[in-house]
Amino acid sequence: MIFSEVQLQIRDAARAFAQKEIVPHAAEWDSQTFETWKLANVQTQEARDLVDLAFSSVFAAEPRDVSLLFTLFYIATAGGFDNLINAAGGAQERFGITPDLTCLGKIIGGGMPVGAYGGREEIMRMIAPDGPVYQAGTLSGNPLAMRAGLETLTRLRVPGFYESLEAKSAKLFDGLLAGCKAAGIPATGNRFGSMFTVFFTDADACNNYQDVCGCDLPLLGRFFNAMLDEGVYLAPSQFEAAFVSAAHSDSDIEATIAAASRALAGLSA
Repeated sequence: MIFSEVQLQIRDAARAFAQKEIVPHAAEWDSQTFETWKLANVQTQEARDLVDLAFSSVFAAEPRDVSLLFTLFYIATAGGFDNLINAAGGAQERFGITPDLTCLGKIIGGGMPVGAYGGREEIMRMIAPDGPVYQAGTLSGNPLAMRAGLETLTRLRVPGFYESLEAKSAKLFDGLLAGCKAAGIPATGNRFGSMFTVFFTDADACNNYQDVCGCDLPLLGRFFNAMLDEGVYLAPSQFEAAFVSAAHSDSDIEATIAAASRALAGLSA
């Protein structure tokens, strides 16, 4: 494979991290260490932007010091991306990265049991009958999953589909934060495309595992149960993201915002 200059910079920086030549022990990792390491080891702004993407968990759902190395290697080698949640071409389309191999899961079958992969010719020719790697599955080519997948992909490619989905996500996300503010409950949040998380915290932002652990987790539990009472089932963990679907109507989103406002007002009373 021929690497771009940006990819080479990130690859070398990732190797330095792996060899523990640059950064301290993972337990000592913090945002200042990250900035110092980045400025010292990644030369161009384009490469730094990619590193920022790799190091920042949008939902702060995982410790950055655990996942960042693997993410850097994926980006450095144009590795794999596997979701269609935020773009018809998945994360690789959203971020403009061409992977060696693309792996797709049940979303391409409308939730049915299906998976697919594809990539560079020299890799795919390793699969039988051309190559030595044998691949088969009980549900390979299942007619129901294939039909559901074709219909799903057809709908995903309707012009404006993802723009509408992201607008719905933004509306719900902004509405929940507005409800927190109206109730006098400190909160912040992260959103990317149709996925988001709201954090109950006095902090301006949540960017890593430690930040999330500092949130008011008992309050989240009370909010979760209050929303259940309102007929809305949210993720029960502060480390999970909310996923907005095209099936959610504007009235669904408005009803959810209204329910959250009532629940938050009750919690602050």
